[in-house]
Amino acid sequence: MDIPAPIPAQPTRFLDRLRSFIRLRGLAYKTEQTYVFWIKRFIRFHGRKHPETMGSGEVEAFLSHLVLQANVSVATQRVALNALIFLYREFLGSPLEELQYEPARKPKKLPVVFSPDEARRVIACLEGEYKLIAMLLYGAGLRISEALRLRIKDINFGMQQLIVREGKGGKDRITLLPERLIEPLQKQIHSTLLQHQVDMGPRL
Repeated sequence: MDIPAPIPAQPTRFLDRLRSFIRLRGLAYKTEQTYVFWIKRFIRFHGRKHPETMGSGEVEAFLSHLVLQANVSVATQRVALNALIFLYREFLGSPLEELQYEPARKPKKLPVVFSPDEARRVIACLEGEYKLIAMLLYGAGLRISEALRLRIKDINFGMQQLIVREGKGGKDRITLLPERLIEPLQKQIHSTLLQHQVDMGPRL
């Protein structure tokens, strides 16, 4: 467990006053450590100039440096930005103007796509409703939320179609119902109806 470093009761040094201010605001010690780290790095980057003598231009230069030279991630640059916004807006009472800096960008990654054989092997490991949902995702191209919202009235066995309601963009659409899904869906419907009758119990 981290123990906050002691600071004088009436601090005079800049960073001690900053730490005292953060603690009076009730922020977590981890937040204090993070903010102080980035503010110290900002000060060192500008040759130890006092933050009161700097402003938006120096902040922009520092944030751009983090991306162009230090190659930091989106999250890291955002943390540094939050620390400097806190420094100027909350501690110094001098909010920064609109900043223009080089933003970090998320690396583009190709999605992992299963081969048909891999997908079949994964589905084969599932059972019951979970297997049926996976078959709908893979065979009918449904999203998880769409499969979970599927109702009996949305299934047309004769036309081999599924009605997807409120899909992406809040729009309805019709998609194909693969023939291999007809029997599992019919069994699930039958099982659900039987369970419903049991739950309702005999009527008096």
